Amino acid sequence: MSRLYPVLQAIISAWHNQDVEGVLVHVTDDIVWRNSSGFAPAIHGKAAMRNALQGMAPVIKTNKWRIFDYAESQDRLFMEGVDEFWLKTGEHVAIPYAGVLEFRGLFVHEWREYFDGRISSSMKAGAPMTDEIQSLISRPVAK
Repeated sequence: MSRLYPVLQAIISAWHNQDVEGVLVHVTDDIVWRNSSGFAPAIHGKAAMRNALQGMAPVIKTNKWRIFDYAESQDRLFMEGVDEFWLKTGEHVAIPYAGVLEFRGLFVHEWREYFDGRISSSMKAGAPMTDEIQSLISRPVAK
């Protein structure tokens, strides 16, 4: 039985509603969020994560973040999924990714995401979704 995956499901549910505080209730005050695969410095602390999420939420019209597979090992949750969203400017962005959440109890204290930033940049600029991306994001969602 999964102990950590329900926490991720609660985070995803909150973000589907762009509920920043609903996301933050599941992270530690000293969270380290590496959300750009090394393109930008890590975000340190709940206040900085709040600022980042509050900056993201107003530009996103709707999102369909989902997880295709996951595995748990002690205090780590490994995940593979897609961060898919529609911007208020009309662009459709789908970024396949993998990530690792490290927990302290049932709270995330380090969040690492790995994805190809070129996909994000090109789709935000209006490039259409490729057949390859479509095949990567069309998998069944984890239960």
